[in-house]
Amino acid sequence: MLSVVIQAGGQSSRMGEDKALKPFLGKPLIQRVIDRLNPIADELIITTNRPEDYAFLNHRLVPDLKPGRGALGGLYTAIASASHPLVAVAACDMPFASPSFFESAHSLIVQEEADVVIAKTNEGYEPFHALYRRETCLPVIEAAIDADKWKVIAWFPQAKVRTLTPDELKRFDPSGLCFWNVNTPEEFQQAEKLAQSE
Repeated sequence: MLSVVIQAGGQSSRMGEDKALKPFLGKPLIQRVIDRLNPIADELIITTNRPEDYAFLNHRLVPDLKPGRGALGGLYTAIASASHPLVAVAACDMPFASPSFFESAHSLIVQEEADVVIAKTNEGYEPFHALYRRETCLPVIEAAIDADKWKVIAWFPQAKVRTLTPDELKRFDPSGLCFWNVNTPEEFQQAEKLAQSE
């Protein structure tokens, strides 16, 4: 059973407006992410501190459980609010969020009894398009927050982290686009063009 949690918590400072609600091919970007991931979700949750802005989506909305704790607090909220054992976390600004990535990660996390299945790209780890085991991740994330750690992967040494190899990543995400989060109006336009040719 899989919980999908879409995080709508960022500041969108480079976009100049809330990018989650900015129209992408005629509908809010976050709606596109929901439409892509909903088919694999046994439950779908959106984390946001502005529930009134997202009420129209008709999904469960959860505010920060650890306010003021940045991305690590956001990850804690995503995993804590889920009711299923495995939690797929995705950011709201990833127009190519990949259901097939999460399905492949799901098989791997079960086979290898891992706590996290995550990609590491040239940008580093990709915690906001990754799969987590709720039972084992939650206590170590909470411990990291209690120890005043801020890095979103500060707790990785305490967990069984399965990092995908470049070859696996090619199989899991053939387009190579699933981790792309659009931050500027230019990137937004570029993503729309690519999405039209999907």
